Amino acid sequence: MALVAQLARSMKPVVDLVYPPRCPCCGDAIADQVGLCADCWASLDICEGGESDALVSIGSNTVPIHAATFYNDTSRKLVLAFKHGGRIVLAGLLGRLLAARLPDPPEGAAALPLLVPVPLHRWRLWQRGYNQAVLLAAELARQGKGELLVDGLVRRKRTPSLGGLGREARERALAGAIEVASAKGSLLAGRDVILVDDVFTSGATSRACIAALSRTGARSISVACFARVLGDGKYPRAAINETPEAF
Repeated sequence: MALVAQLARSMKPVVDLVYPPRCPCCGDAIADQVGLCADCWASLDICEGGESDALVSIGSNTVPIHAATFYNDTSRKLVLAFKHGGRIVLAGLLGRLLAARLPDPPEGAAALPLLVPVPLHRWRLWQRGYNQAVLLAAELARQGKGELLVDGLVRRKRTPSLGGLGREARERALAGAIEVASAKGSLLAGRDVILVDDVFTSGATSRACIAALSRTGARSISVACFARVLGDGKYPRAAINETPEAF
């Protein structure tokens, strides 16, 4: 790892010369390949303290949500660049912001929480080339927040894009789409599980995942996301409807 880091540092001037660092939100010049300009940093609505936490209802149970930011124009641009623009290098930035909002695993715990990414259907994965939730979960694992379980969940049914759909339409589209991988159920039993995604919108995707995870006998389940959409009208409705929720 030290050799890789040294090589990366030595190549940085060449990379910066060929690809001058630009802010992924506004395109302004910045000092490093991974980061934001000062104005875009200031416009991020970063969750502070307890306001990063919310609860999602699953039947009679409630599950905590830990979010790095509230969804606004800046976080939307970051997610679009990361998810649809091929800027996978943003996984480090987004993952570190999210890691700061997650509690540290208890000292002396027998096992770290399992980090389970929201799955993509195999055709969507083939088209995009990567699952952004897996990249975020991998960064959380590097930050010591848990143990990565890449394929704990599978998406059996190809669902349409959820962007612009209301909550009930999202629920219908996801009915029966997500299951626990048959070989992974025993690994999840009795473990603390953190479901990882890029954006929490209506909660339909998270509910489908949590319903599947809860059947494994997991000890606890929580959700970690980079951005959480508020339902109080804080941001323009058009922006909310364009949320790039997981497919």
